[in-house]
Amino acid sequence: MLPKFLIADNSQVSTDLVYVVHTEAPRCIIECDLDGFYSNQKIYWIDEEPLRQEELDKLLEEAETFYENELDNQEEIYDEEEEDSPRY
Repeated sequence: MLPKFLIADNSQVSTDLVYVVHTEAPRCIIECDLDGFYSNQKIYWIDEEPLRQEELDKLLEEAETFYENELDNQEEIYDEEEEDSPRY
């Protein structure tokens, strides 16, 4: 079973963009700037777009929370790796 959200990038297309992939219905790919989840955001729908604005708002809120948590986790992992690196 896939996680509900995944993060993807493509450095060959743009180093400033990141994609949050929603794997459950309604499936979509949310493109955003690295600087902010809502900055230059585009949504590419794989399934039909939700008809109710409340559903879309909830999906985007969950995606933003996931994205921010992942960035925080990556920063913590990077900091831990730096601390564990031998110093010469």
